[in-house]
Amino acid sequence: MNILKQTVGIDVSYKKFDARFGTIDTLQHNTLSPSKSFLNSPAGFKLFLRWIKKLIVSHDIPLIFVMEATGVYYEHLAHCLLQQGYLVAIVLPNKIRNYAKSLESKSKTDPIDAATITRFGLERQLTPWTPPSESLKTLRDLCREYHCLKANCTQIKNQLHALKSSFHPHRESFKRKKQLLKFLERQVTLIKKELRALVKSDPVLSQHLKHIKTAKGLGDITILTVLAETRCFQLVSNQKQLTSYAGLDIVFNDSGMKKGKSSISKKGNNFIRKAIFMPALSACRANPPLKAFYQRLLAKGKNKKLAIIAVARKLLLLIYTLWKTNSVFIPNFKSAHPINCCS
Repeated sequence: MNILKQTVGIDVSYKKFDARFGTIDTLQHNTLSPSKSFLNSPAGFKLFLRWIKKLIVSHDIPLIFVMEATGVYYEHLAHCLLQQGYLVAIVLPNKIRNYAKSLESKSKTDPIDAATITRFGLERQLTPWTPPSESLKTLRDLCREYHCLKANCTQIKNQLHALKSSFHPHRESFKRKKQLLKFLERQVTLIKKELRALVKSDPVLSQHLKHIKTAKGLGDITILTVLAETRCFQLVSNQKQLTSYAGLDIVFNDSGMKKGKSSISKKGNNFIRKAIFMPALSACRANPPLKAFYQRLLAKGKNKKLAIIAVARKLLLLIYTLWKTNSVFIPNFKSAHPINCCS
């Protein structure tokens, strides 16, 4: 039978990765190899490439390596495969998760996950992955470091408050924590300075940032975090996909007579969710269209947290729209396709 496609599905973790080679023929029959594990290291990559070369049916048949976009553990392997001239596809985790629900297997192990990814790659048309530019990678690293340090600062401030409120706090402990907080705040200032220099060196990014900031409630760090985590929206192709990628999609819990509580999935990029939440609080007060939207939700009986999350989703989609159209924010904008309207 004629082979139409060859795929290698890879489930990557910190120390190792599991891989399966698969083919699909003209009758849509899938054939998968047994799973094999390799160390997630240069030595493991060499053994992996030797293993794959023995399994390739023909170099004239399309071959693609498929991995999930989870964390950063896939990056070294993906770059290694690109350097060898292979096609690589990086798939959003929610796509693999939804595909897995359609399969018969109910168990979850690394070999089973590798098989699921392989079947997904065989059955779907995938877009080849291209690594982020050096500036985008630097932008992502700086934004993540910034949020980590800000969280540390908040933690130290809470500890200082607790010490100050306690009975006879240990003076040296209090002094060390104040010194640590001062050091962390200096690091935050340095990161913000690096981010400003990075934006200034990129005219396109600088122009887009200036336009997006015309929406009240959005600041530099929020916008840059969203752009960094989506690679300036290269990882998503529409608003629905962006919402799911950020984990702001609604999960319903209704079945028959049961009316369960709806919530957001939170199965997505937590950096985006954290970056957009506080600006949403600000937008509920300072951005007239979003403020009106927030108040309408409260009037309908929605609780405050759910209404704020809805505003956060609106803000995220607003960033996406302003980036795609390269335009400024127009309050109460109306058109046949109201992509720039928050009302």
